[in-house]
Amino acid sequence: MLRLNKRRKLVLLGVFAALAVFLFILWRSAIEKNRQIPVGPFRIAGNLYYVGTTNVTSFLLTGPEGHVLIDGCYPETAPMIIESISKLGFNITDVKVLLNSHAHPDHAGGLAALQEASGAELWVSKADADIIEAGGHGDPTFGPLKFVQFFGLGTFPAARVDHRLEDGEKVRIGPIELTAHLTAGHTPGCTSWSFPVHDGDRELLAVSIGSLTLMPFVSLVEPETYPGIRNDYERSFRTLRNLPADIFLASHTDWFNMQRKLRERADAKDPVEPFIDRDGYLNFIDRAEETFRKELEDQQGTVKPGSQLHD
Repeated sequence: MLRLNKRRKLVLLGVFAALAVFLFILWRSAIEKNRQIPVGPFRIAGNLYYVGTTNVTSFLLTGPEGHVLIDGCYPETAPMIIESISKLGFNITDVKVLLNSHAHPDHAGGLAALQEASGAELWVSKADADIIEAGGHGDPTFGPLKFVQFFGLGTFPAARVDHRLEDGEKVRIGPIELTAHLTAGHTPGCTSWSFPVHDGDRELLAVSIGSLTLMPFVSLVEPETYPGIRNDYERSFRTLRNLPADIFLASHTDWFNMQRKLRERADAKDPVEPFIDRDGYLNFIDRAEETFRKELEDQQGTVKPGSQLHD
């Protein structure tokens, strides 16, 4: 019996070791794909610029009283963002407020370095603020994968949060005004941002979606990954659909087809036109909700008798 127990322990150790190796390979792949591949910075419309990488986004809003930067990408990406801002003719020290879409390494990893370089204040949603200040620790959406944080996976340099945002709160720097929309689920404080962009004689509403993705092993039924996650997703879909978005942006470039739009812009009479994409915006939300509904249906089919769902 003792020998059998030892064998079981060895098998379990082998399984965990294999999983850790697999996750490490995925992590290294993400580094190659997302962290070290810059995109030449460019103007999207008006005072809105792109300063992120090929896959993970960072947006700069410029103004006479200071600039706002949305997301810091990975830790290794911060110098690229600073360089991209400089290439556009602006200075990182003129960034007065840093904002975040959600507390994951590919969007919050560079915030500490950018905060130090700029001296800017960091404004984060209440529900994600503690995770940011803990460098990624305490994020309930990691579920059974929390153990990988002991190996440095899923963590990032902790940043000081200067202001904890409420849903619907405004961020104002001179003529720049952004609205925080809590679109929780992917993380408890996942935030989407809407802001007007003045391009010539027209005003366009840009909306950057934080995320609507389901994390691996997320539970939408009792016991939920975190209390209320299912209701959070439901509310996020409604919130985003009700925003009259003109310019569709998101925390990953492939979600709003940035590369395709850049190619189309080269031949367009109006270089802003390819980025005006309400249909793409609504289609993205529809696809994300369809994935959510399918996952919820699958999980409800495995609910034990007596379990209850949130209304």
